[in-house]
Amino acid sequence: MTDNAAGSAVPRVLAGLDPQQRAAVTAPAGPVCVLAGAGTGKTRAITSRIAYRVLSGQIAARHVLAVTFTARAAAEMRSRLDELGVGGVQARTFHAAALRQVRYFAPRLLSGRAVPELIDSKIKLVGLAAAKCGTRADRTIARDLASEIEWAKSSLVEPAEYPVAAARHARETPLDAARVAEVFAAYERLKRAQGVIDFEDVLRAAVWGIEEHPDVAAQVRAQYRHFVVDEYQDVNPLQQRLLQAWLGGGDDLTVVGDASQTIYSFTGATSTYLTDFRRAHPGATVVRLVRDYRSTPQVVGLANAVIEQARGSEARLRLALEGQRPPGPDPQWRIFPDEPAEAVAVARRCAELIAGGTTASEIAVLFRANAQSPAYEEALADAGVPYVVRGAERFFDRPEVRHAMIALRSAARSADPDRPLVDAVAEALSATGWQPAAPPPGGAARERWEALAALVTLAQEQAATPPAGGMVAFCEELARRASAQHAPTVEGVTLASLHAAKGLEWDAVFLVGLADGALPTVYAKTPASVEEERRLLYVGITRARHWLWLSYALSRAPGGRSRRPCRFLPQFDGDRPAAGASGPRRTGRAAGRVERAQVRVATCRICGATLLAGADRKLGRCQDCPSDLDEDLLERIVRWRADTAAAQGVPAYVVFTDATVTALAERRPTAESDLLAIAGIGPRKAQMYGSAVLALTSGGEVAPEDRGN
Repeated sequence: MTDNAAGSAVPRVLAGLDPQQRAAVTAPAGPVCVLAGAGTGKTRAITSRIAYRVLSGQIAARHVLAVTFTARAAAEMRSRLDELGVGGVQARTFHAAALRQVRYFAPRLLSGRAVPELIDSKIKLVGLAAAKCGTRADRTIARDLASEIEWAKSSLVEPAEYPVAAARHARETPLDAARVAEVFAAYERLKRAQGVIDFEDVLRAAVWGIEEHPDVAAQVRAQYRHFVVDEYQDVNPLQQRLLQAWLGGGDDLTVVGDASQTIYSFTGATSTYLTDFRRAHPGATVVRLVRDYRSTPQVVGLANAVIEQARGSEARLRLALEGQRPPGPDPQWRIFPDEPAEAVAVARRCAELIAGGTTASEIAVLFRANAQSPAYEEALADAGVPYVVRGAERFFDRPEVRHAMIALRSAARSADPDRPLVDAVAEALSATGWQPAAPPPGGAARERWEALAALVTLAQEQAATPPAGGMVAFCEELARRASAQHAPTVEGVTLASLHAAKGLEWDAVFLVGLADGALPTVYAKTPASVEEERRLLYVGITRARHWLWLSYALSRAPGGRSRRPCRFLPQFDGDRPAAGASGPRRTGRAAGRVERAQVRVATCRICGATLLAGADRKLGRCQDCPSDLDEDLLERIVRWRADTAAAQGVPAYVVFTDATVTALAERRPTAESDLLAIAGIGPRKAQMYGSAVLALTSGGEVAPEDRGN
């Protein structure tokens, strides 16, 4: 591209940017920190910054290295840069950039030897290392040990340092910390003996090559002089050290991040480098992007209400987003008696959205843990709604579930027909190593335990639904569910955990299972971990472009122990919840008593959901459930209300509000008790207007003495 052509392209790069984005794009050379809230156009801002600097002649494209965390994000950056007419920029993940450099410099670094083979997974090697230490580790334990080793290496922790570091960071270790350290050391020895490396070794080799070889450092820094780091809140200490090695004391660095989306600390990621950026780089330019182009103002308002209560170091950089889209529907908040009822309602609403024109792939059901997915897989399959599971296997595809079904079928052959089904299922699962006590430590072990516990919950549901049948009937039901859920789908509703949903967005989002104990999880035992759970909810809310549903079940299974709603939701304020979300925030015992009373008496007569908004309670149904309004009756009640109001010399709404009138025309009460069941009609109004209203709803005429009264 000629200089004139490049110069003429600069206005095109700046076109359409809002003032904040433009400030980020045109910021001077040197350290720049872009604090970019969800949906604020961060990818556009950083790619436009690179293009602006290249096209204006400030830098050469070949000297730019842009790093991010996923191959998808790197590909998106390259595509955007190509559209802006800028080629030659290296946009890669940390690991891809490091591996490319290690392979290039291998002849110098390894005395002519080739780079060792890179293993895709640590699990098999960790299992062998554990065996050499005399530790029995099945695949689940090996997965958790591999995760701990990955955390340690990413945190620059050596095997001998692991016990102290684990205690300092309050790690929930799958084995005794000293034993984990032994397996860690054995894994490193075994890896060297087999001549293989893992992904952390690639980053360490790149760091070592630069820090210990001046000629390599000089060549790398001559090649790359300008750096851009996306999702900077997710950088771990090893990646930060590699970045510092690349910079070599230079300061032409642009970082982009959002402290409120820090949700991967369990992997070693830390927002410290983002929150302390200005301290590490005095005089740095800091730009805040707060104009949200993704979500409606209603969704943005709820997100702000959730995150404004945040505490901790990340809260210092929280952003108050400003919705830029046209207004949309208020977020909906629903409470159900149990998780199966919640799942059925979600599936039905998904079907309605699809029938109304929403593409299935633009709908997502998001939950805190993968163990929550089977109820939604089942409900969607029963409703004929296609779905895809993101970031995890479908429930009946999981190895532990397949093995459990084999054990259950085996136990069914000799099962005592008089034994309670739940007891028989629990005993059969004990043969697979599952115990009904609290789940074991370690993420993979806990997920396995929860998946098997879900089978026990299914048994509880079947036992509560006559005729329950025995073990044979239960196995047949599991086979039916597995068959329905294995139907191939090309496009469908996305089922995903909140972690797997990061970076994605949909037109319609269901946030389900929002009960204390699920979100925040019971395993969040420190203030910092509880705050990370709050940020998870924030991430979930900001995935929605237009339509947002939030729900929880009072109990996991029918008749189970009652639970409280997620503590992070905005405080319920009378009939109008904060930030437009029709949902409660329990603040004390009195609030809890009021909430339970609402749950008892205000349920949708059509779908069974608990109704909290005043208008919904008056109608006796959710706003989006089908109406059974009697238009003729509505017209007669409206005329009567007008006459009565005129006779009393008061506005019509003093007699009955529009919502109450609509509720009367829909619910058509036939007795005073029916009247009193409608929110907004108390004993006084029932006494004043009851006989007139009941005459109208029964199809008769108002008695002369009741006209105008």
